[in-house]
Amino acid sequence: MTNAALERRRRYVGPALFSYGFRIFFLGAAVWAAAGILLWLPVYLGLLPFSTSFSALDWHIHEMLFGYAAAAIAGFLLTAIPNWTGRLPVNGVPLAALASLWLAGRIAMLVSSSLGPLVTAIADVSFLAALAVVCAREIVAGRNWRNLRVLVVVTVLLASNVFFHVENAVSGAADYSIRLALGAVIVLITLVGGRIVPSFTNNWLARNNPGRLPTPFSRYDAATLALSVASLAAWVIAPAAAATGWAMLLVGSMQAVRLARWAGYRAAADPLVLVLHVAYAFMPLGFVLTGLSIVAALPASAGIHAWTAGAIGLMTLAVMTRASLGHTGHALQAGPATQAIYALVFTGAVLRIVAALSGSLVLLEGGGILWLGGFILFALSYGPILVRQRPAWAEARC
Repeated sequence: MTNAALERRRRYVGPALFSYGFRIFFLGAAVWAAAGILLWLPVYLGLLPFSTSFSALDWHIHEMLFGYAAAAIAGFLLTAIPNWTGRLPVNGVPLAALASLWLAGRIAMLVSSSLGPLVTAIADVSFLAALAVVCAREIVAGRNWRNLRVLVVVTVLLASNVFFHVENAVSGAADYSIRLALGAVIVLITLVGGRIVPSFTNNWLARNNPGRLPTPFSRYDAATLALSVASLAAWVIAPAAAATGWAMLLVGSMQAVRLARWAGYRAAADPLVLVLHVAYAFMPLGFVLTGLSIVAALPASAGIHAWTAGAIGLMTLAVMTRASLGHTGHALQAGPATQAIYALVFTGAVLRIVAALSGSLVLLEGGGILWLGGFILFALSYGPILVRQRPAWAEARC
């Protein structure tokens, strides 16, 4: 980043919360994840009446994907794209407008029965549409053609959000659109995780534990990515086909091998690095459990929660904690609170998977409480960091 760009960034005098995308969207994502599960658990158990234009389950899945995950993705992209392109970050009024669109979508989904389907859909879809436009403008202006594939995934997520409302209007339930959205997020984690997990591991090992390093990206990784996309596409179109199940099992084994090639065990001493590997481990687990749900009649929700509560929940938190520390001038060290966040979400995800396999309501409740506890702790411990103005000297480190 040029000195002129750095000077323009230093001249930003608005609220710290809107100085960088990761601040407002990471905090908003954490609060919404906790609030969403806090609402969903009593609704699922029949303890709380819930009335929207959607079924309670569709609302829950939608808000975890298009509410929580979309906010976490926005925070990541609006922070990463300036590093990719060398351009200034989106901040101030434009960033506040994006955040307002996201919040409007969450409110609209809650009061959809009063707004009607068209107004609800417009309010909900506007955020991802605006995010896609902003990301496209920045990537194209910065001639960062390599990362256009990330924009493709965001566009698919946007299309699946539109399709969600169309499906509900036509049939009264979402099916294909939910699988398409989940598949898009899984592909994004496969792409981004495949870049940051071995990279951060390599950097730590080179400094602290010389020896075997993560295997560089190769044709094996490319094949794994391609087959992951193909198997997920088959799952979206034909989720009950035996061929889809076997493809999922194949990709699960390939993803597991890919993870093993990154030498994560050698960086186990650093929780900030280790959590990336643990989070990615839910990826192959999700493929395997989803494959077994097709060919061996396991509960389908086990694989879904390996991907959602596990891979998405823990990987986004791993990125959110690391980026929040690094971009606010704090040492890249996982203190007790950060380690507790990881432990709560990891344990909650495992319990949720076991609950799906066993049918235990006790484990389901316990897993949900632990999972939302991790996000509450993130909001409490990282909220002050995210709303404070960053140290002036940290600007020069970007």
